[in-house]
Amino acid sequence: QVQLAESGGGLVQPGGSLRLSCAASGRIYSVNDMGWYRQAPGKGRELVAHISSGSTTNYADSVKGRFTISRDNTKNTVYLQMNNLRPEDTAVYYCFESQSIHTYWGQGTQITVSS
Repeated sequence: QVQLAESGGGLVQPGGSLRLSCAASGRIYSVNDMGWYRQAPGKGRELVAHISSGSTTNYADSVKGRFTISRDNTKNTVYLQMNNLRPEDTAVYYCFESQSIHTYWGQGTQITVSS
């Protein structure tokens, strides 16, 4: 199996920045697609950002220009740089890694944007 360890969440004021990390370990035989979903209370899960094995990126319209996803394949780690945070970004953020037949999920990390 694969384990995904997330870090970097917390409380931040509007306009502030945070950087999330997601480190994968375990049965990893190749470079895989990775990214983050988020879920706010009472709302559905939303794809925030995705980075392919070839480092092609995709973002939700709501975060384009503010968030940047990147990866370090030597560390099996992806990063989500979150700038100009808004209250509506408040959610639990879940890292994922997609292999050929399985998708693995991190434990989730809480992001709260509030004054």
